[in-house]
Amino acid sequence: MMEDNLKKRLGTENPFRVPEGYFEHFTSELMDRLPEKEKVEAPRKPTAWEKVRPLLYMAAMFVGAMLLIRVASTYYTPAGSLDQEEELEAEMEYINMAMENSMLDDYSLYVYLTEEEE
Repeated sequence: MMEDNLKKRLGTENPFRVPEGYFEHFTSELMDRLPEKEKVEAPRKPTAWEKVRPLLYMAAMFVGAMLLIRVASTYYTPAGSLDQEEELEAEMEYINMAMENSMLDDYSLYVYLTEEEE
């Protein structure tokens, strides 16, 4: 109801109008108002050195890692290279450490060892 009343008072025609001849020269006037386009430079081609440099850096990194491993491994002695005296000392050190942590006194240890030998 209210809608009909408004249509009667205001009408149904479009109230928005464009002035006469507005769009005739619109594109040319708009292009004149835009700033000049900056000249875009073509991307430069990388030189041979710029192409090879990452590969050279990677090779240098691997060589450095190999040298570091080589230097670190010069002081390494494998477990099998110990002579018999050093092996015996290592075993005795292990046995002494186990005995200290076993909480046995000398007599209990003696009884335990003699029972197993019989």
